[in-house]
Amino acid sequence: MDGLLIPLFPLEVVLYPGQPLPLHIFEDRYKEMIGECLEAKTEFGVVLHKDNAIGNVGCTASITNVVKRYDDGRLDIETTGERRFEVLFLDDAKTYMQAAAQFFLDEESEISEDLRARVIALHQETVGHMISDPAARGRLQPDPAAPCLSFAVAGPLPIELEFKQSLLPLRSEQERLERLAEYLGKLNVRLRTVTRVRHVAGSNGQGR
Repeated sequence: MDGLLIPLFPLEVVLYPGQPLPLHIFEDRYKEMIGECLEAKTEFGVVLHKDNAIGNVGCTASITNVVKRYDDGRLDIETTGERRFEVLFLDDAKTYMQAAAQFFLDEESEISEDLRARVIALHQETVGHMISDPAARGRLQPDPAAPCLSFAVAGPLPIELEFKQSLLPLRSEQERLERLAEYLGKLNVRLRTVTRVRHVAGSNGQGR
């Protein structure tokens, strides 16, 4: 559907299709927005808000569960990323922002199994460097058979929002995986250096 006006929730986060996003709703305008979405059973759009600017590509979120309602109208909700969209123009007729959205899907392309395997291996190395708790590592492991492995890998990782946002408009899973492999490869080089420095510091400079 093209040109549909959807509620917009600017956040300092990049949401991907299939990714969970828990939210605490406390501002009056967003209480109103979420209330309307719950009543109409509709999605709202999540866009990256950083440095006083919002991204021109976002992802809708559907409300999957209302965890808690507070007496003052605040809400704890669970949502899931659904559809990617391009922002055509903004509308401020309501208390919250709305956007005319043009939805899009991936174009069909061949996906290299070798590339998928390389991204999974790089992801495992990244998580190993970043997170020491085995349980937390396990929660970050993606499904190797996920149709959009790039989103499943990049979504939960604590990596640069600008890079995450750069993947969102791409309509080729192969291209996203290639960019992700390049990014994680460079990131792991830096993380290895940090790990070595910590090891040396922990051994009182003896390197053992």
